[in-house]
Amino acid sequence: MTKLKVGVVGCGSIARFRHLPEYAMNEHVEIVAVCDIVKERANEMADKFGGQAFTSYEEMLREAELDIVSVCTPNYLHAPISIAALKAGNHVLCEKPMATSEKEALAMIQAAEAGGKKLMIAHNQRFVASHEKARELIANGEVGRIHSFRTAFGHPGPEGWSIDGKDSWFFRKEEAFIGAMGDLGVHKTDLMRFLLGEEFVEVGSFVESGAKENSTVDDNAVCILKSESGIIGTLAASWAYGKEDNATIIYGEKAVLRLEDDPDHSLIVHHRDGKTENFDLGKIQSNEDGGQTSTKVIDHFVDSIVQDTEPPVTGVEGMRSLKVVIAALESSIHKKIVKITQ
Repeated sequence: MTKLKVGVVGCGSIARFRHLPEYAMNEHVEIVAVCDIVKERANEMADKFGGQAFTSYEEMLREAELDIVSVCTPNYLHAPISIAALKAGNHVLCEKPMATSEKEALAMIQAAEAGGKKLMIAHNQRFVASHEKARELIANGEVGRIHSFRTAFGHPGPEGWSIDGKDSWFFRKEEAFIGAMGDLGVHKTDLMRFLLGEEFVEVGSFVESGAKENSTVDDNAVCILKSESGIIGTLAASWAYGKEDNATIIYGEKAVLRLEDDPDHSLIVHHRDGKTENFDLGKIQSNEDGGQTSTKVIDHFVDSIVQDTEPPVTGVEGMRSLKVVIAALESSIHKKIVKITQ
């Protein structure tokens, strides 16, 4: 079997703890190139996972024989590198948020379509077992009509995860574009779209800064979202939580679902008839586990190429989740409810 050849751009924490180990475990691929502007990091990952080390992604795209490129860079580089890789004839897996504007996201989607290549955005929350089970329960009617939800993703901040610590690009607006809402909030907008099976049409939000020193991006946000069928709920994203919170609660006509809200059970279903079901479906991925759990993102992406099927999180899906976050920023700036166009 001929293996798909992979190149990874960016050798920070997301690459070294998620992309590279998960590619290394996949029987269908071979890591042939790694790239980082810090030469020592590229060399370190090449030594550990194989492949040639590059300090320029343009040089990597020219010289390496590739089928797949993973983009694991600061946010402002997601679109230009993804587009260049797609135009060079590669399938692309891009980290979230996929871009810094809807215009950039559209350009990525168009580049994939023009070249007949697959573009997937690495929204791993869709592949958490408790989330997959909750979607199944909602889709088959066991929860009934959804009335409301609350979802949160917060932790002490990227300085504990990023390879650069407090000096990370995460805190610089010119490189990150957006802070906690782009790091964590976009995950939850994508998750709620996935769980509810519908789009959000309006958002009102407070997106604030102040929890982090020497930062030019947001670090604390609370949003109210309204879906096309009228479901309303809250979404919180924060770098100011002392302990990680990745919980979601969905209030339905027939049941209440508690996802990742209990230390012993990843999903609890409280039925209206008084019965409670507890599910232990495995732990959600966390920055605190040091890459010990798989995100399943790589396997799903590679399978879509091997089987020639649509990736589970397409560029269009990534753009729709990004648009919710951009609308939340607009709402906070202008102090008004913002409509989200589809």
